[in-house]
Amino acid sequence: MKYRTLGGDLTVSAIGLGCMGMTHAFGAPSDSREMTKLIHEAVELGYTMFDTAECYTGTLPDGSTAYNEELVGAALAPYRKNVIIATKCGVRHAQDGLITDSRPETIRRSVEGSLKRLGTDYIDLYYQHRIDPDVEPETVAGTMAQLIKEGKIRYWGISEANEEYLRRAHAVCPVTAIQNRYSMMARWHESLFCTLEELRIGYVAFSPLANGFLSAKYDERSSFEQETDYRSRMPQFSAEGVKQNQELLALLEKTGEEKHATPAQISLAWMLCRQPNLVAIPGTRKSERLRENAGAAEIELSPEELARIDCALNHMEMSAVFGGAKIIR
Repeated sequence: MKYRTLGGDLTVSAIGLGCMGMTHAFGAPSDSREMTKLIHEAVELGYTMFDTAECYTGTLPDGSTAYNEELVGAALAPYRKNVIIATKCGVRHAQDGLITDSRPETIRRSVEGSLKRLGTDYIDLYYQHRIDPDVEPETVAGTMAQLIKEGKIRYWGISEANEEYLRRAHAVCPVTAIQNRYSMMARWHESLFCTLEELRIGYVAFSPLANGFLSAKYDERSSFEQETDYRSRMPQFSAEGVKQNQELLALLEKTGEEKHATPAQISLAWMLCRQPNLVAIPGTRKSERLRENAGAAEIELSPEELARIDCALNHMEMSAVFGGAKIIR
């Protein structure tokens, strides 16, 4: 595993582990013992960054709630001083989307809940999960600055940040990282690269494999649990979407053959080689995928290879890609 620095001095593995799918959005929650074993394996492979959130919950067969933070915190307890735990506040799920709430009192209540569920006395990287249009960025940043001063969080970040909001927040309390969607199919935040470099802010890329589609492991026959797996409603996984994305999958397969790598590894290596201040946090429930993703950090793409891939991406047809739950107020 290779390592990178976010912000001024937060060192993390170039590939982190997105833990959301272990309990939330990708089917029924997995067995906690199996996921604990997987997280331990990730640590042994050199992963140091583990991503969760207070709202990543699922329903267990007995009707009780599976809290992702509890799973992650308990699994990482033996390694606490050697890992980076990132979690988030400021949204809750509703039937039609996400409800935002970044009022100072809500952030403070949330951080206490997260600390308890994680079983720790500090959070390494604490994100505002989504921008709240009813709360000024200066107010959020001021609250985060107080939490840093109190030792409850070490660093803070913003998920799905835009440039104006980021600059205003950063002026009050330096932002260590943004966590925005980014993949070969979702490139709309590339306009932030120059700003991040200027302000020395890291980019944590979530959904770097377009929710798994860029692993090239799915086709028009793939099926997902309708009620609990969000992929059942994502356009890239529809039969039409798979058909539209054949050129993209062929590019990944061809480049993978040239580099002795898998499509998923090429997808991850592509973004790592484009930005030195970027890390990716693909999620998985499988040991083989965990190892495959880690291997992407070892793949080097030359400037010429990157340019060739970018040119191909810029001129090919792709389906729509899932862009996140709607913000409702």
